[in-house]
Amino acid sequence: MDRQQWDERYMTDELIWRAEPNRFLVEEVARVKPGRALDLACGEGRNALWLAERGWQVTGVDFSPVGLAKARRLAVVRRVDVSWLRADVLEWNPPQTAFDLVIVMYLQLPADARRRVLSRAARALTPGGTLLVVGHDSTNLTEGTGGPQDPAVLFSPEDVANDLPGLDIERAERVRRPVHTEHGDVDAIDALVRAVRANVFAASSD
Repeated sequence: MDRQQWDERYMTDELIWRAEPNRFLVEEVARVKPGRALDLACGEGRNALWLAERGWQVTGVDFSPVGLAKARRLAVVRRVDVSWLRADVLEWNPPQTAFDLVIVMYLQLPADARRRVLSRAARALTPGGTLLVVGHDSTNLTEGTGGPQDPAVLFSPEDVANDLPGLDIERAERVRRPVHTEHGDVDAIDALVRAVRANVFAASSD
């Protein structure tokens, strides 16, 4: 979807996504000492807001001004500070070695674009910093539910791990996420990768 389509989708007063943070973000980050965090393609800001409520200094980046406007309103209601930045993550270069945590949640892109974004995300990490990537897995198309139906924008944990040659991969696996439907609960299948930047890091420029 392009920027205009996302703007139209976010135009409703209701939240497109739930106000609660992504369950895998909570599981992977809840016990991590707060620092500086970057949420790439943050949408309406639910994950950035959750991090900010737990003491993180958060920058949320998205190309949809409508989505960011909703995120700003939510930040006021929830009385937290987040730096919101309107930018296309395909073009924006985050500052290098600036963040202790970078999250990329359900950013579904063709492989070349995905590699470009993840390479920049990796370079944005401080030594010892963590990159968390969660998205719709390739197998979700035939074995799960919901999500994009274009296989070109789906990926596996192995795909993401291979995109991150300069990081230490701590976890790379398929995870199941219950989805409530009118026919009962069904599972969506996601790819989850948690990686850490070592003290010495080398990544090719893009």
